[in-house]
Amino acid sequence: MAKWYGPIGYVETVETKPGVWVEQVTEHNHFGDMLPNMHRLQTTDQVIDDINISNKLSIVADPYAWGHYYSMRYAEFNGTRWKITNVEVAHPRLILTLGGVWNGKQA
Repeated sequence: MAKWYGPIGYVETVETKPGVWVEQVTEHNHFGDMLPNMHRLQTTDQVIDDINISNKLSIVADPYAWGHYYSMRYAEFNGTRWKITNVEVAHPRLILTLGGVWNGKQA
């Protein structure tokens, strides 16, 4: 099992002015273990096929992660930000399933 350390992106909707809501991205670094290492090429009708990984990341959850695990959106692995598609609660850890490349906002 490989060790991992890196940022996880949290996306929350905040009110900047009365009636104006925007998505705010923050990153927090976490320690964890990288579980099975697999990837697959997903063929579609696009010109360039999508690459998905099926890795699971088991992080040691700090108080911030416990209070905001519902807003986790991406994790950085090998220099690329990957979507978090699933969060499994296994106290004292959170097990994150990674999917395709994250193309949304970044901190």
